Amino acid sequence: MSKSINKISSTAVPVHLENVDTDQIIPARFLKATTREGFGDNLFRDWRYNSDGTPKKDFILNNPTYSGKILVAGKNFGCGSSREHAAWAIKDAGFDVVVSSFFADIFRNNALNNFLLPVTVSEEFLQQLFAAIEKDPKTTIDVNLEAQTITAGGKSESFEINNYKKTCLLNGYDDIDFLLSLKPEIEAFERKQQAI
Repeated sequence: MSKSINKISSTAVPVHLENVDTDQIIPARFLKATTREGFGDNLFRDWRYNSDGTPKKDFILNNPTYSGKILVAGKNFGCGSSREHAAWAIKDAGFDVVVSSFFADIFRNNALNNFLLPVTVSEEFLQQLFAAIEKDPKTTIDVNLEAQTITAGGKSESFEINNYKKTCLLNGYDDIDFLLSLKPEIEAFERKQQAI
């Protein structure tokens, strides 16, 4: 299965809360595993489930009306501790994109390193997204990484992304894959140096 991301067209799950920290995304008691699988089951664990493990009916991830590969979140998403598991949990739960008006820096980097695209939009555009999804849960959001645009309901906005990380996401490269992709150029450079 390819890890590359370019164009994603999907409905979205809105988490209309600000200052969501990494302990709310994936509580510390679930950080014992050493592989990335299985964290999605505990995404927003304390908000999603009662102490007896039954789902809380009023939490958005338990509402079958909302689904998709895009998570739309309030401002300052991913603040708090630097745990990479937060990105693992969101990705493992089936999301490829998180949209917010502000991401904590460490969370943004962890997301990019785990093929989860954080899209930063203006607060105005974010509120328009929330309103559109609330009005119609089948609203489709189109994210185009190559063009660096996000579109929904006829409105579009561009977003910034580090060029290196953009290249990695478009090609499905982690840092090692990126270096290996440069092998022909590196070998050509070495041959040139040896000839001098």
